[in-house]
Amino acid sequence: MTAAAPPLPGGEQLVERVLARYRARTVTALLRHIPEQSPPYLYELAADYPARPCKGLRAALCLATCAAFGGRPERALNPAVTVELFHNGFLIHDDIQDGSELRRGEPTLSAAYGVEVALNVGNATNLLGLQRLMANRRELGGGLAWRLFEETELMCRQSLEGQALEIAWIRDNACELVPADYYRMCLKKTSWYTFLYPCRSGLLVAEGAGTDANRLDRFGWYLGAAYQIQDDVLNLVGTLADYGKEIAGDLWEGKRTLLLIHLLERCTPAERARTERYLHGTRAQRGPGAAEDVRWLLDRMAAYDCVESAREAAAGLVAAAEREIAEAREFLLALPGFVVARGR
Repeated sequence: MTAAAPPLPGGEQLVERVLARYRARTVTALLRHIPEQSPPYLYELAADYPARPCKGLRAALCLATCAAFGGRPERALNPAVTVELFHNGFLIHDDIQDGSELRRGEPTLSAAYGVEVALNVGNATNLLGLQRLMANRRELGGGLAWRLFEETELMCRQSLEGQALEIAWIRDNACELVPADYYRMCLKKTSWYTFLYPCRSGLLVAEGAGTDANRLDRFGWYLGAAYQIQDDVLNLVGTLADYGKEIAGDLWEGKRTLLLIHLLERCTPAERARTERYLHGTRAQRGPGAAEDVRWLLDRMAAYDCVESAREAAAGLVAAAEREIAEAREFLLALPGFVVARGR
């Protein structure tokens, strides 16, 4: 696959700076809309995940896309808050389904308060997102508010279907998957709500209810898949400081990542049989005694270059995403010189 272009000088610093600015605006607005009066263990906990250190990528994409297509970012603030609320609601429910212990460097709500409390808080967070969707009618008009509602319904449906695929693969011990299966899951579970939904929402706010919201879909799909692959890689070789979640948690949970699919494709029949035996059953059924198997799987993935091949796949997807916007980016970069060179 084609390697991604090297980052622009200062590009990482620019991204971090813009993310921090947009995140601060979004979280401030989000927290204003969480009710102060709350039954025990409800709304005050809905503020927990959003207030933890994070990048705020999805909200930033909504605001930045709006600005890039000629809109005023402040008009997209409420949709950005909506994006962030649904994201955090999904995270709470994901942590319950996965049995995760850490989120953004701290105990998950389910680990700290129990499944019953966390499930209710996740539902409350999604309710707050619905309330923000309703507020769009007053702030943006009925036509645009309805388009944003339709986008949210589409995103929820795609995300739930992607989650169902992943759950089914674990439950049914699917071991015959190919990379195309993984990419289909990524499109539904990750790309839609991490990239497509925020970008489509920002584009609609910028250009109005009648615009074609599909224009950035390929860009968002490629980036979403690359994002998921990198997340899977960090889960195995990252640190708690840069990942914020349990290291090797994907292996404990039996998730069918691209790295695991590559391992099953490349390993010997005996190694494949041992891997399939380990993957049979749930994390709770495996128990703490599975630590030796997890270490063995990590060793086998290293032996078969699964991490490196996953990184190459992510780089190819990023290159494809860059090609989707290359002409527009080159035009904008060349425009200042064109403006001052006119008439010479």
